[in-house]
Formats: sequence, structure tokens, C-alpha cells
Amino acid sequence: MKIEVIQANYLDAHHAQAISYLLDCYATDPMGGAAPLPTYVKENLATELAKIPNAFSIICYADGNPAGLINCFEGFSTFKCKPLLNIHDVVVINEYRGMGLCQIMFERIEEIARQRGYCKMTLEVLEGNKAAQSAYLKNGFVGYELDPAMGKALFWQKTLDQD
Repeated sequence: MKIEVIQANYLDAHHAQAISYLLDCYATDPMGGAAPLPTYVKENLATELAKIPNAFSIICYADGNPAGLINCFEGFSTFKCKPLLNIHDVVVINEYRGMGLCQIMFERIEEIARQRGYCKMTLEVLEGNKAAQSAYLKNGFVGYELDPAMGKALFWQKTLDQD
């Protein structure tokens, strides 16, 4: 199998289509909420990502077919006073799981993060997503904590839907 990992060009129609397709595959998976993306998101995702400074995506192709995606955004660590990389979406579609594609994409992401001088990489994962947790542990990620007595950090949200 021929594996190719590229940094997406959000303005390239083929890359935009692959990003939308792969993220929709993730969204329909139980770990992504088990519901397809809204049509608006599918049609506008790459265009909107292109507007975000320091956002980038990695697409993994297997034999020319979109197989994996990682969407990333620059953040800032106030404790380190340096930029950080937040890995927002990690996708490997079902038929390509277990082939090491996640590892290959993470290697490329880390290379970019080091080139840009980021102090760390962050991501969030569902408690029940043991397969993803295993992949992240293999890639050197650990739960975030400042003091073990205070426990690990939790990822919370408050939606601000404008619909």
C-alpha cells in the first residue's frame, strides 16, 4: 500500500473535498457523535479553515484514497509564554485503522510543531475511546496535570449556538 501524508492546501478543491469527506466519516462514527456533518459544514469547512491564521491540516492518502486527517490550530501557553499546537481532530477511517496511519500523521505533525517552535502539543479524547487513547499514549501524549494531588485536567465546553 502506498501511503502519502501531505499538508493540505485549503484552497485546493481535491484537498477541500478530502477534508470534508474525512471529517464527515469521523462525525458519523460513534466516537464523533454518530451524526453526519450539516451540509453547510461540508460545503464550507476548508474555506473557513483557510481564514484562520496558523490553522493547518494533514491528510493521509492510502493508494490515492483519503484515509486519515488531523486538523490543528495554534494556541498559546501562558505558563511557558510560547505558542502551542492543539490537535483538534484525529481521523482514520474504519477500513484503514490498525495500519499505523495515525503514527505516520503524528510524526508529520510533530515535525511541523518543532519547526514552528511550539512548546507542546495538546489534544482531547473521550474517556471511552480506548483505541484513540492507546494511539496517543504510543505517540507520547499523557493526561495533563500540574499536581497529581489535584488530578488530571478535564475538557469542558459551553455551546453558543446561533441557530
